[in-house]
Amino acid sequence: MAVRLFEDKEHANSYWKYRISPSEELIDKVLQFHRSNKNSANDLAVDVGCGSGQGTLLLAPHFTRVVGIDISPAQLEMGRKHVNVSNISYRESPAEELPFKDGSVDLVTTMSAFHWFDHSRFLQEAHRVLKPHGCLAVLNYTMDMELSYGDCSETLNHICKEFYAALHPFRSPCLGSCPFELYKKTYDSLQYPVKKRQDIFWVRKPVPVSGYIGMVETFSTYQTLLKKDPEEARRLSQDTEQRLLRAMGVTSSETEVIVGIKYFYFLACKPAND
Repeated sequence: MAVRLFEDKEHANSYWKYRISPSEELIDKVLQFHRSNKNSANDLAVDVGCGSGQGTLLLAPHFTRVVGIDISPAQLEMGRKHVNVSNISYRESPAEELPFKDGSVDLVTTMSAFHWFDHSRFLQEAHRVLKPHGCLAVLNYTMDMELSYGDCSETLNHICKEFYAALHPFRSPCLGSCPFELYKKTYDSLQYPVKKRQDIFWVRKPVPVSGYIGMVETFSTYQTLLKKDPEEARRLSQDTEQRLLRAMGVTSSETEVIVGIKYFYFLACKPAND
């Protein structure tokens, strides 16, 4: 059964504001794999579990039409509000019931959302809607992001690990002990002869300290704590922010650090005879 999260309007707004999208270099890896099949086309890409559309936007220059799919009206509202690109549209739909005809989609992506789906049903739907030679791209990242700033990076990451550890008890069972294992297991079981897996792909971007804290606050673990004990959740994030600033020797939370996000992904091409 799929899980419904990220549906509160305030949370959706924070999701748009703070979530870091995949890098263009990472999207290029997906596109290179897609184009490596000489029979591939670029008519329609579908981004499933698109949230507020940061990843969806990166597909727009490469396809005639891009459709972002999500189960959350609040997330889709953010996408429509902030992404004004003529060839992007959004539709509300479960990942397991995609509103497309059989064999009509060139690329199906899901970026940091697959673990919330009914895995087998989503994979069946992706297979159904993909054209022969169409591509499935499943991306995610680990929670243990790394911060870099001057000569205090080691101290910053020690603080971050304590932040993550405090949130770990609120981790959803859908994530398992390590989401990477779910993705690896899914990849290994996928009966597509042409497929590729990348276990580590670093995306590094400059982000204000406040933006890093805001991003962690959008995670399901923090949101679960926030609902259970709002005072403790806010104390934890404020304390973490102040500890980071002291370690950096600065006072402004708008001071930028380099945030390193460890992505992993798998790509697969639907056979021509399926």
